[in-house]
Amino acid sequence: MNPPMAPPRYPMTRRGAERLREELQQLKGVERPRIVAAIAEARAHGDLRENAEYHAAREQQSFVEGRIREIEERLSHADVIDLRDREPDGRVVFGATVRVEDTDRHNRIRYEIVGVDESDLEQGRLSHTSPLARALIGREEGDVVEVVVPGGVLHLEIIEVCYE
Repeated sequence: MNPPMAPPRYPMTRRGAERLREELQQLKGVERPRIVAAIAEARAHGDLRENAEYHAAREQQSFVEGRIREIEERLSHADVIDLRDREPDGRVVFGATVRVEDTDRHNRIRYEIVGVDESDLEQGRLSHTSPLARALIGREEGDVVEVVVPGGVLHLEIIEVCYE
């Protein structure tokens, strides 16, 4: 008989875990009671088969309850990585903020290497599983990294690595 498999671990930054906790608090403390009140009000209107407000509120309730379960699962299996106590050595690691220069276009870009749930490219937060983050992890200040992206090849020089 095989031993039971351990649940998956979800690496995330301290800030990412805080954001999830805040979202969970908002869902449980604000959204859930608002939806329960909307369902009660819709029920008071009578026939539920043709009550659009009731069905919309039930759909919202289903979404919110699913999201609550998802966040609770993620947090219960989170591997929170806090770099505040890490000695700066210039290496790119999970949770680090990296400033790079595109050597072809001569523009500087800031990325933070984060967990999958935290990634937001518009905010400069790269999932540690992305090709760009994988190319950066383990490298250090001064290294030039070549990354194949859908638009071609990027040549990025690592200018600075911070552990915030």
